[in-house]
Amino acid sequence: MKEINVTDLKKLIDEKADIQLIDVRETWENEMANIGGELIPMGEVVEKVDKISKDKQVIIYCRSGRRSANVIVLLEQMHQFDNLYNLEGGILAWSDEIDPDVPKY
Repeated sequence: MKEINVTDLKKLIDEKADIQLIDVRETWENEMANIGGELIPMGEVVEKVDKISKDKQVIIYCRSGRRSANVIVLLEQMHQFDNLYNLEGGILAWSDEIDPDVPKY
């Protein structure tokens, strides 16, 4: 599985790179702490797979990186994605290393 760290993600965001950022947490988690990703909760990923790009780098994140890793494995196995990156440490790492104003929970 390909991964990206929060520093490299921040650089991509700052450069306005053509990426897709997907948050696979639950709605209440996204409302509590958000870094701008498109919300597709883990339980809805399979039915909303058509919303995930196959043409650009897609970075998937959750709170710590575990759920997003599971989602990536599923998408790679069931739908042959090869452009997915797991955000190492998830939103907790983002809060620790990039923006301490993003709440940790």
